[in-house]
Amino acid sequence: MKYDLIVLGTGPAGLSAAVTARGRDKSVLVVGNRWQDSPLARAKRIDNYLGMPEMTGAAMLEEFQLHAERAGVDFVNGRVISLMEWDGFALTIGNDVYQGKALIMAPGVVRQMKYPGEETFLGRGVSYCATCDGMLYREKPVAVVGRSKDAPHEAEYLKSLGCQVTYVAARQPEGMDPEIPFVKASQLMIKGEQAVTGLEVNGEEIPVSGVFILRDALAPTDLLPALETENGAIKVDRTMATNIKGVFAAGDCTGGPLQISKAVGEGLVAALSACEYLDLQGKE
Repeated sequence: MKYDLIVLGTGPAGLSAAVTARGRDKSVLVVGNRWQDSPLARAKRIDNYLGMPEMTGAAMLEEFQLHAERAGVDFVNGRVISLMEWDGFALTIGNDVYQGKALIMAPGVVRQMKYPGEETFLGRGVSYCATCDGMLYREKPVAVVGRSKDAPHEAEYLKSLGCQVTYVAARQPEGMDPEIPFVKASQLMIKGEQAVTGLEVNGEEIPVSGVFILRDALAPTDLLPALETENGAIKVDRTMATNIKGVFAAGDCTGGPLQISKAVGEGLVAALSACEYLDLQGKE
């Protein structure tokens, strides 16, 4: 299905943007994790959001979610594994593809460190998507670096394709196929020449042809490499527009202060700007 607007992020910025866009009669899809999984949901007391003092983070997020649902916003819970600029924007979540004419990035702060060799060999043995690239490694040894809840399932999927899978993580997952070898890891380095040849784990190298790094979320610049950043945050102007036409950003991903009020306000501005962009596109 094609939407007027796709919002990446289920936090205050993303939901504020979604509600605002629905108020301008735009079709909106919000993509991200469940609000219950947000760090904000664990806050025991929030005192600095106007008109809603002494609320827990969970109670506040639930109100935001219900507001968006009542406004007619559509939701998909999942991890975006690829994003293409094609007839607007096309996002892949699992096996499904969703299209939007405009995009608002509101993923919060994606806290992740790159492993040595990860960027060097991206697309040359390093992948973020087992479903997308698994067939390229049939009958070949691969490592799955498990940093997400669905990583064990994706490791089993790779095994079902005929890949020789080794699962690498800080702790052994429960319920994973016992035939998949597990290696406990604290330090990782991806090695190779023209392509990946091995994964060094705690100083010992495992020969592999591919390394699947499966995190809960990808950084915005992993999805859109051309996205301009400044001091680790997405660079935006006063209208919350990024350097990419049709892409806007709001909330913690644009930098501090990391506050709910700031995120909600930026979400509103980003949505108004996106709606103006969509209206102009419709006139061309």
